[in-house]
Amino acid sequence: MNHRLVRGMLLAALAFAAVGASAQSRESLSDEPVQWQEQAVSMPPAPRREALLPFYVSATTSNRFFVDSASLTVDGDGVVRYVLVVETAGGAVNTTFEGMRCETRERKIYATGRRDGSWTKSRNEAWEKIRDIAPNRQHAALFIEHFCPGGVIVRHAGEALEALRRGGHPSLQMVN
Repeated sequence: MNHRLVRGMLLAALAFAAVGASAQSRESLSDEPVQWQEQAVSMPPAPRREALLPFYVSATTSNRFFVDSASLTVDGDGVVRYVLVVETAGGAVNTTFEGMRCETRERKIYATGRRDGSWTKSRNEAWEKIRDIAPNRQHAALFIEHFCPGGVIVRHAGEALEALRRGGHPSLQMVN
């Protein structure tokens, strides 16, 4: 075979490969945002009293707020999921299974707990903005002080649990 012909064929193959690689890298560098996809969620077991971690919400509320430590997860879709237990001054107990997106400052209720330990799936599947309004600022407290310090999601459940145990994320604590 002619050396010029072989060389020409090799150069053509290399050029074709380079064009394909260039097109592929242009696609990956696209300005189009990646569509967020929520992962499938399964209901956790009913919370146990000994697994509840209290957290401070506000001096303007007489309710007590807890996160079930056994239910807390930081998932690959960027959602912190947890069971929230609210004890009212009158003795009522409200239990919800919730998710929080630090990236968008939103929350969602997946289900409400029943007395028998089962769950009732929420009819509203929409994400709602987290607002810092007293006295019902439990979601803002979790967002700001425990799960999303500086608006950035904690790396893993252990970090969030430690923030709850300490009364706030260590990155927010003042150095004396």
